[in-house]
Amino acid sequence: MARFKGPSKNHNIVVIGASAGGIEPLKRIVGDLPADLPAAVFVVVHIGQVSYLPEILDRAGALDAISAGNGAAFRTGCIYVAPPGFHLLLHDGHMLLRRGPRENLARPAIDPLFRSAALSYGASVIGVLLSGSLSDGTAGLRAVKAVGGLTVVQHPEDTLVPAMVESALHYVEVDHCLPAAQIGPLLAELVAEPAGESFRPPAAVRLEAAIAAQEHSTMKDEDRLGQLSVFTCPECHGPLWEIEDGDMLRYRCHTGHAFTADAVMEAQATEADEILWSLLRSHQQRAEFARRMAERQRTKDRSGLAAEFVKRAQEYDSDAALIGRILESRREQVTGNGAGGEEGNIEEGHN
Repeated sequence: MARFKGPSKNHNIVVIGASAGGIEPLKRIVGDLPADLPAAVFVVVHIGQVSYLPEILDRAGALDAISAGNGAAFRTGCIYVAPPGFHLLLHDGHMLLRRGPRENLARPAIDPLFRSAALSYGASVIGVLLSGSLSDGTAGLRAVKAVGGLTVVQHPEDTLVPAMVESALHYVEVDHCLPAAQIGPLLAELVAEPAGESFRPPAAVRLEAAIAAQEHSTMKDEDRLGQLSVFTCPECHGPLWEIEDGDMLRYRCHTGHAFTADAVMEAQATEADEILWSLLRSHQQRAEFARRMAERQRTKDRSGLAAEFVKRAQEYDSDAALIGRILESRREQVTGNGAGGEEGNIEEGHN
């Protein structure tokens, strides 16, 4: 890879991503960081419409923690948290908040922060990935690694939901994998060390960062990152392009929605469930309507028509029962796999 031209400095940019089960380890890490940390820390957690995470982290340790502001400059010794509904990006000493396309079913998402940090700060970046479901953060860690930055993941056995860190360990040559109790002290050591040489980021990383920054309203044919697939986007139902990121498969649509393979499967499962529940309600309502029509025909001494409506009601009930069994089977599969959902609204003591 061609070397990126830039001054050598310490690892003064720390980006942290977490999802389900990630709040407690994040609080532990923040609590272990020194007040004079010579680095700025940026945090993305998959959240709902309301977040108290800046206040939670501000109380958790010695560093000030605030919500990131669009266009605001940042400084070392402070923690900046992505607000609900916006990707957090870094550029030229400033933070950008963008309502770009969702990535891996989330906004804010982890990958856009990690990519933008890698583009702007190269080897000065430390990427940290904590507990969570699905695989957001893996592509971002690959970008950090590609430019010479350092990568740290929480040990899977130390997580509540290990899927995100397991994905990272599978697809990224991670520099450090350890429990949350050891990550804070490690970061304090790493940020004081000189960064190595930075490398020019791959063109695909630049393009995907531009999409998150809304510098590309749509992806043109010449901007395609992979091959057109037979699948459609779970978000907008446009065609998906299949991207081979090393041995990892990812997907993007023409409007920029991005998914790892497991995120596509999760979205497809959600869509299938919605269809099944809609069918269940439809058949239940049809059965109830047929029974009412049967009763009406009985009151008019039309036994033949009443019997026909009763037969229809039984058929609709049978169809509804079949759909119910399918839904129950799907519920048991999810429960048996121990799948964890994404974080909702973040409150102290509830995560």
